[in-house]
Amino acid sequence: MNKFFLTAMPLVLALTTHAQQGKILTAKDYERAESMMAYNTEPLVEHTGIRPTWLTDDRFYYRTPVAQGNQFILFNPAKATKVAAFDHQKLATTLSTATGKQYKATELPFQAISFSADGKGVIFQAEGKQWRFENNQVVTDTSTVKVVALTGGRGRRGGGIGGGNDVLSPDKKKAAYIKDFNLWVRDVPTGKETQLTIDGVKDNGYATDNAGWAASERAILVWSPDSKKIATFQQDERKVNNMYLVPTKVGAPTLKAWKYPFPGDKEIPMLTRVIINVENPKVIKLQVAPDPHRSTLSDDIKGGAGWADVYWSDDATKLVFASTNRDHKQEKVRMADAETGAVREIFEETVLTQFESGWAAVNWRYLSKTNEILWFSERDNWGHLYLYDATTGKLKNQITKGDWVVTGIDKIDEKNRVVYFTAGGLETENPYFTQLCKIGFDGKGFTVLTPGSGNHTTSFSPMGNYIIDTYSKPDVPPVTVLRDMKGKQITELEKNDLSKLSATGWKPVIPFSVKAHDGKTDIYGLMWVPKTIDPNKKYPVIDYIYPGPQGGSVGSWSFATERGDNGALAELGFIVVEIEGTSNPLRSKSFHDMSYGNMADNTLSDQVAGIKQLAAKYPYMDLDKVGIWGHSGGGFAAAAAMFRYPDFFKVGISESGNHENLNYEDNWGERYNGLVNNADYNAQANQNLAKNLKGKLMLAHGLMDNNVPPQNTFLVIEALEKANKDYDLVVFPNSPHGYGAYAPYMMRRRWDYFVKNLMGAEPPYEYQLKGR
Repeated sequence: MNKFFLTAMPLVLALTTHAQQGKILTAKDYERAESMMAYNTEPLVEHTGIRPTWLTDDRFYYRTPVAQGNQFILFNPAKATKVAAFDHQKLATTLSTATGKQYKATELPFQAISFSADGKGVIFQAEGKQWRFENNQVVTDTSTVKVVALTGGRGRRGGGIGGGNDVLSPDKKKAAYIKDFNLWVRDVPTGKETQLTIDGVKDNGYATDNAGWAASERAILVWSPDSKKIATFQQDERKVNNMYLVPTKVGAPTLKAWKYPFPGDKEIPMLTRVIINVENPKVIKLQVAPDPHRSTLSDDIKGGAGWADVYWSDDATKLVFASTNRDHKQEKVRMADAETGAVREIFEETVLTQFESGWAAVNWRYLSKTNEILWFSERDNWGHLYLYDATTGKLKNQITKGDWVVTGIDKIDEKNRVVYFTAGGLETENPYFTQLCKIGFDGKGFTVLTPGSGNHTTSFSPMGNYIIDTYSKPDVPPVTVLRDMKGKQITELEKNDLSKLSATGWKPVIPFSVKAHDGKTDIYGLMWVPKTIDPNKKYPVIDYIYPGPQGGSVGSWSFATERGDNGALAELGFIVVEIEGTSNPLRSKSFHDMSYGNMADNTLSDQVAGIKQLAAKYPYMDLDKVGIWGHSGGGFAAAAAMFRYPDFFKVGISESGNHENLNYEDNWGERYNGLVNNADYNAQANQNLAKNLKGKLMLAHGLMDNNVPPQNTFLVIEALEKANKDYDLVVFPNSPHGYGAYAPYMMRRRWDYFVKNLMGAEPPYEYQLKGR
């Protein structure tokens, strides 16, 4: 054979291969994309929306980034004065002298900060010690004080003596905790321990938080206002199925087992409600049948004062609670006598699909002073408040009304019979924007307290004289103002400065509205495009999806410089969209129920319809190159998209998906799909559709995922192999649901997969995300 031909052949093959590969992305391209991650964009924003820490006299302080670093501001509403909370430079100087280290005024080493009780000094934690700064001097403070963690300025409550799993009584003198499946109490001043229950055993313990995916060592209970009684439960899981996982290690395997009920199981965790007298220990079982491990809110029973749907009367003689049945169709509001355990029914509500009392928190209350129930219901197709007489169980009146929803109860003024609440749907621009409102118990005096287009978050002063209101839109940065209780603006506190960020070429997300799959229902979403987009070119499309139905793809509709890695993917050369499909909450009841009984719909028909409408408006979107990815429920949806719409979605990444809901915890499926006897779970399982795959699919799962067990993904893998379908797989042997320390690795693999298979380019080899 010709020697020249033999020599030239590798070069020809290399050139041919290069031509087939097309575009090559470099590490510099990935660095540019990573510059769009929140850990790189947020430091460039100055005067961010504040999170205040109130003092008892209605003054408040907050931390705000400025050009030179962090600064703490103290504001006095009564005098309308805003000053530095302390002399930052002098504090840095004196702290440097005290520690022998050099600190800048803008880089103080605070782990936590608060004001002393007398209001004269600043107390903070730094260098593992507690300090007090007063009269421009730093001294070690040996007293026990409350400090506030610097996580955006909000407080973090500790567990008192004995650790973070203790539940302190209202008077802070007692701490309840679980020991050997029984409930104990510790006297905080003396440390004396008292056993309150004696018959708790493994899988039938008191106040335990260990059903399904929810698990912690902290007791679930509610202290009475006088700190003398505890409302809790004994949770019977003795006959409930086990879940098993095995960590990867050298040597003999260690089996991890815990109770994890599935849809259709005969036995699920059941709660026997009890009231415990603490001072002279006595357990009083409520005279009512055990309840399923459910709440009116969700698939977890934590919430409120510790246990969702449970309220004490002010005098601690009565306990009011709501019992939720297994498939969330029936709610019974009940009242128990705290001395005898006798229980009477107040009223009940039954729905055809599933009942929910709210989203972020339970939206009903017991009003002890007047023995009334402030109840939340969607009975008129919208989430509203109703007033019941707790003595007779009769409805007094509907409080709120209209084509909008009460999304949260913020404050109740029982004396003046006024409720302050957050409402969504009052603004025509976007039904997910929320505002603070108030109304009388009689349904009169409805007032919007936070006018202005955007999503509002608020905070009330301790004395009830002021409201701090921060509002923004996905593409409009926050403005924070101070208002009086009538909603009148007193002053503007802070306004985001994006000049540094904008100088990098950063652009805000693009909000949009399209029609749902029915062609008439408005749905909303967000879109990211490259900073230097060429409108004459075509760009591949990536759809990030989280179908709910307990939440949606977008999440918060407030401003953020970045959401996950959407902006980073866009900077790699994609158009990225999030579409809040039908069957998600925070709209009407009928909107939320559009896919009830068929969770496999996964809003996918809305995603397809929405992307097609966007492409008609933005021709640079390439409908021949559409990808999709999601995590958890989004992983379920992403794989389903590849199987149900194989000609539309060409590349999919399915992370930790609950592909077979008979293999996921009981409450979620039975709530939104219905009981097994009433729903076709088999028709919705992804493994039964895997044979339809045409495009490129990557599956990922953590093998120690105690939320969505990895068997879900293994079922899809087995089905793909039976159908002779190729797939890609990423496994994290010792990782939980979110992959922990390996999350950046998964992100990089996600970028590579879309670059190679959707864009048709070659990614840089093993790029290392730098992170924070």
